[in-house]
Amino acid sequence: MARNQSVKGNFNYNNIEKKDKNFMYKNLARSNCYNCNFSNSNFDYVSFRGAHFKSSDFFQCTFRWAEFIGTNLKGSSFKDAIFENAIFDSVNLEAVNFKDATFINTVFLSTDVKKAKNLDRSNPNIKIFDEMPDIKISEDLRIATENVMTNTHVKAARIFDTKDGDLNLLNLMILLEHFDEKNLIEGLHRIQLELDRDFHTLSYVIRLLKDSKVDKSL
Repeated sequence: MARNQSVKGNFNYNNIEKKDKNFMYKNLARSNCYNCNFSNSNFDYVSFRGAHFKSSDFFQCTFRWAEFIGTNLKGSSFKDAIFENAIFDSVNLEAVNFKDATFINTVFLSTDVKKAKNLDRSNPNIKIFDEMPDIKISEDLRIATENVMTNTHVKAARIFDTKDGDLNLLNLMILLEHFDEKNLIEGLHRIQLELDRDFHTLSYVIRLLKDSKVDKSL
């Protein structure tokens, strides 16, 4: 398996500047920041699960494959930021400013986007789901997904299940956009048997699957 580049780096900052920094691959889960300036910083492949980044400035930051799960972003500004393949799941967007932000294939799930400022909900590069999408999956894929969660590292990452214990159909939908079902099932089986390190985002699973050459474009 490919080496996990995710680095633990929980933040607990108030009223500081962290401009022009590279936070790529960091696990910022449960971080707590208030009134901080992260302008021009790289947050690609970062997990913000359960984090609080309130009243902070993310001017011209990048968030490729970033995951905001249960994140509180109240009052923060993302002016001119770039979001690509990012996920916002159950996020507090109250008074969050997205003025001139760029969105590419970004998903909002169970998130009140009406509370945000300057977010164009008609943008074709944004997908908004009020609740978990009800996609139909085969019994073989369901079994493969349940089996991969017997791997302790996969289970700890909470990539494939929800807080209620159901399958995360949103993430399966995203995986099926990148891989055909047969190759996805084969890749999940390999991950179940071989993954031996912690990880924190769906993007890491996608990278493992591509490294194992099950990308349907190959």
